[in-house]
Amino acid sequence: MSVPAWAWIAVIGGLLVVLAVDLWIVDRGEAREFSMRQAGYWVTFYVALAAAFGVLLWTTYGGDKAGEFFAGYITEYSLSVDNLFVFFIIMGRFAVPRAYQHKVLLVGIVLALVMRGIFIALGAAALQRFSWLFYVFGAFLIYTALNIVRDHLRGKEEEVKENILLRWVRGAFPTTEGYVGSKVTVKIDGRRMVTPMLIVMVAIGSTDLLFALDSIPAIFGLTKDPFIVFTANAFALMGLRQLYFLLGGLLQRLVYISYGLAFILGFIGVKLVMEALHASHVSWAPEIPIWVSLSVIGATMVITTVASLVKARMDTRKGEAAHSEQV
Repeated sequence: MSVPAWAWIAVIGGLLVVLAVDLWIVDRGEAREFSMRQAGYWVTFYVALAAAFGVLLWTTYGGDKAGEFFAGYITEYSLSVDNLFVFFIIMGRFAVPRAYQHKVLLVGIVLALVMRGIFIALGAAALQRFSWLFYVFGAFLIYTALNIVRDHLRGKEEEVKENILLRWVRGAFPTTEGYVGSKVTVKIDGRRMVTPMLIVMVAIGSTDLLFALDSIPAIFGLTKDPFIVFTANAFALMGLRQLYFLLGGLLQRLVYISYGLAFILGFIGVKLVMEALHASHVSWAPEIPIWVSLSVIGATMVITTVASLVKARMDTRKGEAAHSEQV
């Protein structure tokens, strides 16, 4: 699909305006906690915005392109749910006051969006020149899926390791011992210092960029169009901050979500390999249509979410029954 330059500018400009308004509404006045009600309204708004964009694609470029967008958006949004576990760990590790967590997430996500845009541009250019990369992406996604299942079966907890960028920021800039409101820099005794707020923003942004190592190849397995890849990522990231506060403790109850995500990544990995073989004129390799991908992704997330909630309810009932027997 050929998208004119003005469409790119309009979409990017529109997203920046929405994010700016979002930050102004939430961050005006005294710092305060992000309520569940606010989070619910904003999640609904961003999901509706993504749906409206998908409908616009449908009317402009047809059902196939709209289907690619929705499949990519659902995949990126689903992977983001798993990423929220790590965000919770980062917030706890850096002891971020709850009133400032929404700002940390917003700035970190904006940084991630810029870096992902660069990553997507490089990935699209590389795939156009080196078609064999589809085999690499497919194998990587299958490997990632197997690792997710293995780690979950072993009960391995999420860990947050300091990457090179975070270590560089820590070493390059003098840092205050505690938070100074929501400021990222402060002048103390004539010396400019950064606060832990900047450190945690870098941690969120750079960590989310690392998540792109599996999410970007996954969406390239659903569409080769850089415009759809970018917009699906952008809309998924925009709703991620509110989803963090809306889900809250519910994340701990989604015990099967990792299996669902592993299945989706494995499916897309196989799809990438099959499409690469099909493009190489291998007769037995099928070409999987986008409606099949969208159906598989949607059904997987519904099944794993429902199964997780049912198990959580059963565990709660067992715990209550065991407690009543002890009493």
